[in-house]
Formats: sequence, C-alpha cells, structure tokens
Amino acid sequence: MNLMWHDWAGYIGVLLVLLAFLLLQAHKLHGNGLTYQLMNIFGALGVMLSLLFGSFNTSAFVMEVAWAAIGIYGVLRGMRLRREQRSRGA
Repeated sequence: MNLMWHDWAGYIGVLLVLLAFLLLQAHKLHGNGLTYQLMNIFGALGVMLSLLFGSFNTSAFVMEVAWAAIGIYGVLRGMRLRREQRSRGA
C-alpha cells in the first residue's frame, strides 16, 4: 500500500478529531478550551486536504468545512470571553 501525502494528512486529521473527542470524554480537555478547538480545526483541515487531493466526496467535505468553522467560532468566542474577563478585572 503506497500512501500519498494527502492520505497521511487525512489519517492524521481523523486521529486528531477522534483523540480530541476521547480526551473530552475522559475529562482531560474542556470543550471550550483552545487545545480541543485547535485539535478539531487541524483535524478537519487534514481530512479536507485528503478529500481535495485524493478521492473527493462532497458530503464529507461539507462536514469537515462545518467542523472547522465551528472550531474557529469556538476559538474566537473564547478569545472574546477572555478579553471581556480581563477588562472587567482591570
């Protein structure tokens, strides 16, 4: 089996998303934490690369775009909340 770079990107992406979910369930990560969000964003990007440069599947690609967008929303929301907490505390 000869794996291309985009295959590896997809496997690593899937591993990141599944590991993030496992760590969330094991109470090792918080759902609103930066690490959890970044694992999901980079995981989704890896799968998207695999789909774009390998065998394309529209429904899977749409799911990964949504997954990454939700993760980006989570990061931005967390940044805003931390900024608001700092301004209240100062």
